[in-house]
Parts: sequence; structure tokens; C-alpha cells
Amino acid sequence: MRAALLCSAAGSLLLSTLTAAPAAEDPTGAAERRGTAVAAARAKAAGVEFGPCPDARDLPGGMRCGTVSVPLDYAHPDGRHIELAVSRARATGKDPDDSGHRVLRQGALVYNPGGPGATGLYFPLIGLLPEWKRIAAAYDLVGYAPRGVGRSAPLSCKDPEQFLTGPSQAPTHPSESYKRERVARAKAYARGCAERNGDALRHYHSLNNARDLDVLRAALGEERLTFMGSSYGTYFGALYATLFPSHVRRMVFDSVVHPAPERIWYRNNLAQSAAFERRWADFRAWIARHDDVYGLGRTARDVLRSYERVSARLAAEPAGGKVGPGQLRGALLQAGYYDDLWPHRAHALSAYLRGDEGPLVEQAEQHPEAAAEAENSRAVYVAVECNDAPWPTDFAVWDRDNTRLARVAPFETWHNVWANLPCAFWPAPRQRPPEVGAGPGELPPTLILAAERDAATPYDGALELHDRLTGSVLVTERDAGAHGLAGGPNACVNGHMEAYLLHGRLPGRHAECAPHAEPKPTAPDRAGAVRRPG
Repeated sequence: MRAALLCSAAGSLLLSTLTAAPAAEDPTGAAERRGTAVAAARAKAAGVEFGPCPDARDLPGGMRCGTVSVPLDYAHPDGRHIELAVSRARATGKDPDDSGHRVLRQGALVYNPGGPGATGLYFPLIGLLPEWKRIAAAYDLVGYAPRGVGRSAPLSCKDPEQFLTGPSQAPTHPSESYKRERVARAKAYARGCAERNGDALRHYHSLNNARDLDVLRAALGEERLTFMGSSYGTYFGALYATLFPSHVRRMVFDSVVHPAPERIWYRNNLAQSAAFERRWADFRAWIARHDDVYGLGRTARDVLRSYERVSARLAAEPAGGKVGPGQLRGALLQAGYYDDLWPHRAHALSAYLRGDEGPLVEQAEQHPEAAAEAENSRAVYVAVECNDAPWPTDFAVWDRDNTRLARVAPFETWHNVWANLPCAFWPAPRQRPPEVGAGPGELPPTLILAAERDAATPYDGALELHDRLTGSVLVTERDAGAHGLAGGPNACVNGHMEAYLLHGRLPGRHAECAPHAEPKPTAPDRAGAVRRPG
């Protein structure tokens, strides 16, 4: 019943009218196409000069780093350029199942972990894990930091020393005065983005991320791209498949953003808030099934009351002077992405109510040494999503839609509003999201991976992309909600991914995998350490 209510509420909210800021020039126009072709040709001639990685000298593996030059504005390929940081581990050629067998190299596998604002520079190290050794034998594993991220012409919208401001509150039904305060903060943040980045700010968007990917392909010497994108990476990967279908070899879309233009990004965030409420209920139900371990309640509703007690206490007195309701919400939100965090988060709640705030502080506190990286990631996230599409410019629209949604999905709704609200006051021109898609014969077969109860990228996004990309195959992990399936605990999903990447084999148009095993509960021993029951 509750899920039905959420779907109904989210569906009605999708009717909200979006008010567009002045639109940018046609982002798929002839000038950008010519500019991409020019930049790709130059990158192919220049290649990538790989050498030691500046911040990974002591890490294991044979990862090497370099840079690729891309135009800031593809309509002007002879204008200002920026450098993208790139990493690579060469294909090992070693068959992990047969030491005497030499595996043929299949080219480069380029990966993006999502975000916007996340770096993929450390992806090549994944080849050291047993689950990835067969793929690492056949492919150069290539990661990179997209434009704006890390060393790739980094964006910043605020002094990093002022970025982490915890402990903070997290009202599920905020007062009018609190809303006014957050509107003022959003306006200031948008101004900061404009002041710190100038006219360059308008060029950080998903279409340019897709164009950068084609330049990277050329620089690596690949005639056709093999790409794996997770979460947000599926969206600009789908844009790439739309803009450059003849340049695609194989593509894996893992945990899919709904690509319909009218869903980018305001309406996708409404749908995400509704989906997180369902996943939050899944987590609470799991805790309730293990009440003998955690003592937080025998029903999901009882567990909710325990959470609310913790949040109320933190509002009055932050744990360790560092963790308030906002930090608690953030820590539990991560559990909505990854169920392997469930035992740790449940233990922290349980320990806190028993008088031990240590685990909660450890898991939820903010770390000042990571402030610069966190501020940069946030700046890129906001810039890309605000630049990509029209957003409501009247806070009354946000207030109406999210007040209504929060009645049935209070857990993440207002957190999501505050994360994206600078887009209401964004100073740069907006792009018009193009229609993603490929007709018969336009694109090689592609693979889509999705969990049925994924909260960050709800399952209907995978269904939509599957319909839009002719010849795609959808592999669904049933009754599971982990975000990012590739190389995870589900052997069935990994088997389909390996068969596709290594041999080009796909199941029928749609395949299903049983859910991976639920995490096992952990319990504190008398010394406070965590142990597994039994």
C-alpha cells in the first residue's frame, strides 16, 4: 500500500511545470559536432603519455597516469583547452584459471563511476581483485576524472575550509523560517559558483562529458569504445551512444538514470526521493528481523521510532560534538545505496542507544582533511545537473511538490531539495536534454544491469533505456536494491557481464537473476568490538 502511495505521489508530482532559464545554443549542433571531430583527430595523433601517478606511487599494481587535452567549448576547438587526468593498467594477458593460456587483448575498457562529481582514476586497481582478473586479462583498464573533477580543471563553488559545517539539523517537515534560510544558502552557493568559475561554468555538462569520452577514445587509439558507466555514468554513456553510435564497440549501463528529457533532473530527483523511502523501509525491516542482535524494535515501525529517538537526542546534543541529525541522515542514506553497510549502521544506532556513541561518531562524522575533495565533488554535481536542463526557478514549485511528497516519503525528500536547490537560481544558460536512443542497426548490442529495488536510480530508468536502445539486453536482479551491480556479490549478474565483455555473448532480450544474499547481522561483544552471531 505504501509503495503504491509513493508511486501515485511521485507520478502526480511529475506534472509540475518547469520554468527554464535562457537556453544555451543548440548543444547537438553542427559546430559542436565539427569541434568534437577536430579534437578527436588531434587526440588520436597525440595519444596519451603515461607515467607515474602523482598520488598513487605506493599503491600496488601497474597503474600509470597521463592527461588528455579537450576543448572547454566544443564549438570552438581552437579556443581554451583543459586537461583530463587519465589512468591505465595494461591488460595482463594472464588467464586466472589457466596459467599456461595467454589471453588476447581486446582493447581498453573505460569506466565512469557516476556522480556527477566522482572520479574513476582508481578504477584500474580493480583488476587486482579476483572477480575482475578475467576482464583485466583481456582489457586495459582505464579510468579518468571527468572535467571539473580532481585534477581535471577542477571546479570550486565555496572555500573548502567553510564547506563542512556540521553538526547540522535535518528536519523532515521544515519550518518556513528554515526554508528561507536554505533558500538564502542556495542563492549564495549559486553565486559562488559563478564568481569562482566565470564563463567557463556553462561548459560543465553531460553533453560535453559525452564528447570528452569520444576524445578519450581517440587518444587511447581505440577505433570503437568499450565503456562501462555506473549511475550517472549511464546517462552520459547513453548520450554518447546517441551522438556517436558508430564509435561504440560494447557498453555496460549499470544502475540506470531515467534518460527521458522531461525527467532530467528535477523529476528524476522526485522519483529518487520516493524510491529511497522504500529502501529505507527495507533496511528497517531487516533490522527488525534481527532484533535479537540490535534491540531496535521487532517491526519496521518500531525501528523508525528508535531512529527518531536517536535523531532527537542528537539535535539536543551532537555526538562527540560532531554528529547531529544531518550527519546521521547522511550515514543512513549511504545504507540506501549499499546493503553491505546495514550491519554497521544498525550497530551504530544500537550502540548509541545503549550509551556508546563511538561507532556512530566513527561512521557519521565529517573529516576536515577531505573537505577539498568533498567541496569539489559537490561543485561538479551541482554544475552538471544545473547546466543540463531546465529547473523550476520559483521556490514555491519546489515547496509545493516536496511538501506533498514528504507526507509519504519523508526520509530523503527535503535532503534532496537542499542538495539541488542552487539550480533554481543558476546563473548559467541551460542545455536542452536531447532524446536518447538508437534504432535498429544503429548501435551494437549493449548490456543494462539493474536492481529492482535500487533507490538511487529507480528501476523504471532501466526499463526506459532498454526501450530506447534497440538491441539492448536488460539483466535484472530481482527483489534487491544494491546500487552498482557490476563486480558485486551476485554471481549471476557478474556472469552475464563477463560473457558480454569477454565474448560478446548476451542472453535474450531480458534475463533475471535471483537476489544476492542479505547481509548477516553483527553484534558488539562486551569490549565493544563487532562480531558475527554464531
